[in-house]
Amino acid sequence: MNPQLTQDGRLRHLLTLDGLPRAILTQILDTAESFMDVGEREVKKVPLLRGKSIFNLFFEPSTRTRTTFEIAAKRLSADVVNLNIATSSQSKGEAILDTVDNLAAMHADMFVVRHSQSGAAHFIARHVAPHISVVNAGDGRHAHPTQGLLDMFTIRRYKGAFHNLTVAIVGDVLHSRVARSQIHALTTLGVPEVRVIGPKTLLPAGVEQMGVKVYHDMAAGLAGCDVVIMLRLQNERMRGARLPSAQEYFKFFGLTPEKLALAKPDAIVMHPGPMNRGVEIDSEVADGPQSVILPQVTYGIAVRMAVMAMLAGGATA
Repeated sequence: MNPQLTQDGRLRHLLTLDGLPRAILTQILDTAESFMDVGEREVKKVPLLRGKSIFNLFFEPSTRTRTTFEIAAKRLSADVVNLNIATSSQSKGEAILDTVDNLAAMHADMFVVRHSQSGAAHFIARHVAPHISVVNAGDGRHAHPTQGLLDMFTIRRYKGAFHNLTVAIVGDVLHSRVARSQIHALTTLGVPEVRVIGPKTLLPAGVEQMGVKVYHDMAAGLAGCDVVIMLRLQNERMRGARLPSAQEYFKFFGLTPEKLALAKPDAIVMHPGPMNRGVEIDSEVADGPQSVILPQVTYGIAVRMAVMAMLAGGATA
C-alpha cells in the first residue's frame, strides 16, 4: 500500500508523485481549479482549515516556495508558523525528530518540509502521529511534488488535456528534483511523449527507464514540441566541472527565440524559477508571448491550497 494514502485511498501525505494514481493527481488539479477564484475575491479566504496549525519547516533557503505555501495556508484560514531553522534548535545540534516532536506537542496538524537531504520528508512522515500530514516542499535531488503539480496545472490550463502532447524538459535533469516530479506526473497523466534534452554530463544514467526520450541536441529535441520546460542550472547542487562555462551552456542549451521557433507555433515555455537569464533562457523568451512563467507562480498558490485541503479532508471552495 502507498504510504502517502489512507486505507480508503485518500491523500494522507504528499511526499512524491512517483506511484500516486492518476485519479489522485487529477483530483488535486480539479480541486486547485475550484480555488482559482479565491485570489480574485475581496476577502481572499475560505474557512476550510480554520483552527488547523501548519508549520513550515524549511531547512534549506527558499523564498518563492515558502511564500506560496504560507499564502495558501492563510487563504484556507489556517494558523501558520514559519520556523527559521538557521536560528532554531537545529543549529544547536538538536535532531530533526526532536524538533518535530516538540512542534507536534504544540498541536501541529501539518508539516511542510524542505530539506537538502533526499528522503527527509519521508523520514518525518514515518515518525509523526496518524493525525499529522507531511508535505514535501523539496528534498535534495529527489522530489518537489507541489512544483510538479503546479506545472501540470499550468499545462492543463493552456493545453486542455495531456493525451496528445509532446513535452520537452531541458537542462540540468541530473540535479533537479523538479524534473523528477515533472516526469512522474507527465507519464502518469498520459502524456505520450516526454523528452529530456541536455548534455550527457547533466542527465542521469538510465533516465530512459523513467519513460522519456533522450536528446543531446536542442534542434532535434524541440522539434514539434507543445510544451518546453526549462530547468535552472543547479549550481548549488553541482559537484565538479560538468560544464565548460555558463556561456558555453547557453550557446548549446539556452532557449533563444531561434531555438523556440523549432517547437510548435503555439508552444508554451515554462520555468520553475528562479531563472538565470542568459544561462538557460534568453530574456526575450522569458518575457515573450509564449512564456507562462509568471502564471505558474500564481497557479502555485491554488495548487498548494488544494493539496492542504485534501490532506485535511476538505476539498471544495
